[in-house]
Amino acid sequence: MELGLRQGEFFLEYLPTISLVDGRCTGAEALIRWRRSDQLTIPPGDFIPFAENTRVSGTLTYWVIETVAVELTPWLRANPDAKLAINIPPEIVGRGGIRYAADRSGLSEFTDQIILEMTERGIPDMMAVTAINDYLSTGGCVALDDVTLVGGGNLAVLARCHISIIKLDRSLVSQIVEHEPAPAWLESVTALLRSSQLKVVAEGVETQFQLASLRAAGIQEAQGFYFSPPVPAAEFVAFHHKTRGS
Repeated sequence: MELGLRQGEFFLEYLPTISLVDGRCTGAEALIRWRRSDQLTIPPGDFIPFAENTRVSGTLTYWVIETVAVELTPWLRANPDAKLAINIPPEIVGRGGIRYAADRSGLSEFTDQIILEMTERGIPDMMAVTAINDYLSTGGCVALDDVTLVGGGNLAVLARCHISIIKLDRSLVSQIVEHEPAPAWLESVTALLRSSQLKVVAEGVETQFQLASLRAAGIQEAQGFYFSPPVPAAEFVAFHHKTRGS
């Protein structure tokens, strides 16, 4: 992977985030891709696990942040209400990595527009909890990704950190089908929304039926192929310009 990075084989695509209130594009999530020199594109699920808990994980993350800064700084500056999400691995949380990455890339100018996404596995100790809460206190934003609502771990993380955004795993959204339009988890999320200030983003929306159920449940935002697949920076900027006023 390090050789591929030096050879320029990695690139970014951006997955739009859509408001379920009015249909506007509110931002995107940056996603890393790897197209090897033999033109074979390797899915992230096939290489990210091998990078975890190694120095490559941090290297890839810093590359993503720096590339986002190059590709989307003008867009961020022109759209101060837009948000851009970047996935952060546990390897750099709690050890100065969050602040270092933002300062090194120049993205610290957009602290209130950048959403750092991490899973509950990425918040392993009190050092990480302290780093996240310190970052939040400066106006930064952190989202808890891949939330499955299983085992209570997600809620424990929310109790320890002042996280205000959760992203529902696509495995939950896939359970919304015509013969079961409101699975039990959807009712639980609705109750959580009524009793908190959380923002909930649903991942993996593919059908009009899923969209209608999520909107009825009060979920505020969504991502998925129903709206748009991940696209290069220029295509995303055009998509945002086209949909932000709809």
